[in-house]
Amino acid sequence: MMRALYSAASGMKAQQVNVDVISNNLANVNSTGYKTKTAEFKSLLYQTLQTRSTSANGDLKPIGAQVGTGTRTASITTQFQQGPLLETANPFGFGIEGEGFFSVLGLNGETYYTRNGNFQMAISTGGFMLCTSEGYPVLDSDGMTIEFDDTYVVSKLVVTSDGTFCYPDETNNLQSLGIRLGMYQVTNPAGFDSVGSTMFKVTDASGEAVEEMDNPALKRSVIRQGRVEGSNVQVADEVVNLIVAQRAYEMNSKAIQASDEMLGQANSLRR
Repeated sequence: MMRALYSAASGMKAQQVNVDVISNNLANVNSTGYKTKTAEFKSLLYQTLQTRSTSANGDLKPIGAQVGTGTRTASITTQFQQGPLLETANPFGFGIEGEGFFSVLGLNGETYYTRNGNFQMAISTGGFMLCTSEGYPVLDSDGMTIEFDDTYVVSKLVVTSDGTFCYPDETNNLQSLGIRLGMYQVTNPAGFDSVGSTMFKVTDASGEAVEEMDNPALKRSVIRQGRVEGSNVQVADEVVNLIVAQRAYEMNSKAIQASDEMLGQANSLRR
């Protein structure tokens, strides 16, 4: 019965984590570029009550007897399925079709990666710089910040499907400026570490980020100007998962109550 108490308690803790993950998904249902997360669990060590042996008649028993000791959170996995591309009035909003990520320069000089392409033009020294809504500079395909001097009218800038910045000449024909949005892929996106603001950083599990143009084997992503990628959270699925998690939590609490009552009855026994 003590084993039942601890096993049920581990189940309640695991389901609390599950509810936390689901709640975070629902809270970010309207966060641009957000990717839904899923809690995964594994069983704890098993205790052997009886090994494979023979019966009183000498017959071999085909199986032993083992009992589990509960569960724990194994991982919280990010699901990187494509989100819907939503129209935006922001001319520097970019949506990605494919597996690529934008690259962003953090405050500590570290490079982060994101699917949130809701960018802005910020005033910089002598011109303008493309940055995120938090002010982090967006990087080009060479890992440099994307800047334009004040001779350009930023509202006339056009970005092609491969991320190249173009500007109309005297005859109103678009000409490439030789600047392209950086578009990166990793071997295992689920291995990313989340750093907040729908940004990620590479780890040993994710592998190094590779610019799509530098590896011909990678399928190139398509960039859509005037659109941003919405979250891929499915509200109906998350609500169903929330109900299941709540019921599992309640059942584990019932198991604790039953074990407690059994212990109480055992303690009250008289000769």
